[in-house]
Amino acid sequence: MSNRITSDMVIGSTLADLNAAQSQMARTEAELASGKSIIEPSDNPYGASQAITLQSALDGLTSYEKSAQDGISWMNTSSGALASIDSQAQRVRELVLQGASGTNSPSDLADIAGAVEQLTEGVKQDANTQYAGQYVFAGTLTNTRPYQQGAEDEYAGNAAAISRGLGPGASVNVALNLSSVLGSGQGAADGKLLDTLRTIAQNLREGSPAALEALRTTDLKSLDTNLDSLTGLQAQGGATTDQLNLALSRIQSLQTTTTEQLSNVQDANIAKVSIEYSNQHAAFEAALHAGASIVQESLLEFLH
Repeated sequence: MSNRITSDMVIGSTLADLNAAQSQMARTEAELASGKSIIEPSDNPYGASQAITLQSALDGLTSYEKSAQDGISWMNTSSGALASIDSQAQRVRELVLQGASGTNSPSDLADIAGAVEQLTEGVKQDANTQYAGQYVFAGTLTNTRPYQQGAEDEYAGNAAAISRGLGPGASVNVALNLSSVLGSGQGAADGKLLDTLRTIAQNLREGSPAALEALRTTDLKSLDTNLDSLTGLQAQGGATTDQLNLALSRIQSLQTTTTEQLSNVQDANIAKVSIEYSNQHAAFEAALHAGASIVQESLLEFLH
């Protein structure tokens, strides 16, 4: 006994084909809209797993990139402040040589002492430099002003490290221990820069032969030692900045490579998908016309 193909069967088959074609078009449209070849994990389970892993790696690299850039900005701020301190200390050295010449009147020496005191306040102001609202020379006490303006020279920060992450298990310390150069003034009698500057101003105001001799000898020697220490701290800052720049370059290179890998896994070939969509759309339109003709013939047969 032969099976008879009824009109309902033809119509049902036609509608099923149209629905399948429409679903495929919708899938292709989603690829075009998103630019991704993997819309759902079920589209490509292995590819989806790769994409998740690569995206996680890329997110981590982005975090390390921000950390490195922040570290570079922090160090640039610190280096600028150190350069200013160095400039002011060099100016004090010039004033010491001028004051120790023995050709100045007491009034002249008092004026030079006043200039040294102003420069001392300028040094402390630079020591209180901030980056993004944080004191860069306060150690981990970034909300604490390292030095108070005025006669009090005691350091209020600490020497703890401040780390910036550059990768898994890799970090760099961006905190420069400026107190190792400036010290805590005459009260601490530590022979560091603030102690030296206060002593210089004191000897200038005293103006006695012994005081002027101290300017030419011990004060000048102490100042040169302090300047050497400052140069060493600047060199440390420069080395840290170089390390951060090198790390940033490496991170950005890895970002480029990882982004390309992720693109290869999940990005759609837009030119190819566009052609597929055009072909699918044309086929769907043709199927619609063919389906309409079949339905019309079936209606005519039914009426007869």
